Amino acid sequence: MKFPKVYPLKEIATIISSDYVGADDFPVHGMNEIHVVEPGDIVFVDHPKYYDKALQSAATIVLINKEVECPEGKALLISDDPFRDFNKLTRHFMPFQAAGASVAASAKIGEGTVIQPNSFIGNNVTIGKNCLIHSNVSIYDNTVIGDNVIIHAGTVLGADAFYYKKRLEGFDQLLSGGRVVVKDNVGIGALCTIDKGVTGDTTIGEGTKIDNQVHVGHDTVIGKKCLIAAQTGIAGCVIIEDEVTMWGQVGSTSGITIGAKAVIQAQSGISRSLEGGKVYFGSPAEESRQMMRQLMNVKRIPEIFEKLKDK
Repeated sequence: MKFPKVYPLKEIATIISSDYVGADDFPVHGMNEIHVVEPGDIVFVDHPKYYDKALQSAATIVLINKEVECPEGKALLISDDPFRDFNKLTRHFMPFQAAGASVAASAKIGEGTVIQPNSFIGNNVTIGKNCLIHSNVSIYDNTVIGDNVIIHAGTVLGADAFYYKKRLEGFDQLLSGGRVVVKDNVGIGALCTIDKGVTGDTTIGEGTKIDNQVHVGHDTVIGKKCLIAAQTGIAGCVIIEDEVTMWGQVGSTSGITIGAKAVIQAQSGISRSLEGGKVYFGSPAEESRQMMRQLMNVKRIPEIFEKLKDK
């Protein structure tokens, strides 16, 4: 998430009431999660296991809960609770805005686009030309939709990321300040849920078609011309490359990559990154032919036991 202008480090520290290491005017351009940070971004870290990763990342400002040596060319924000203060910054720069109408006055709707009754279009939403938004679709603030997109009834674009920190009193949510971006010629079925990024974009690539009741987690990037069948659940921060096919009820863990033109057969569970150009099946998903051989061998277990008994 980029800020509306470049802020000096001292001003950012004042917003969250933190100490800092670095020049007062050290430039701060925005804030992001570790997997999408760029120079000028703030990244937060609150566990020793990830200190080095954050300090050595592309981020040039590290919001951290320990005084450490500051890497050259970077700055630190010292906080007793980086998770809390990252949320403070999200609230400050991306505050919730209550809607005043079913279609917000700030929404931009392209020529030829049809929005059916009872749909909600939030603040600063952009929808391209010749789209069809069916009834009871909810499109949250800041979503960007390209041309020739069809979205069926009951779908929700832009709900919060499922991202929590466990505390003694319960679960504390990491606030979402990102967006959903849907490219041209995408089709999205009924009752789908596509969560916005925590700080970046959840992206659906050009020409991709999504069936009914599919869930796409925060900050996931789906490539061009993918096919995703009903009841598939894709976790956050997944990269799905171009022309991937995922059949019904596939589930994936977070933070993985599925290579271009991979085919995932129905009811498979993806627990690791998969190479492109292959067919996968099972839970955990393996190459389909290998998994089928394993299943055939499992069926032979009673036969093997009988032969052992005869000996």
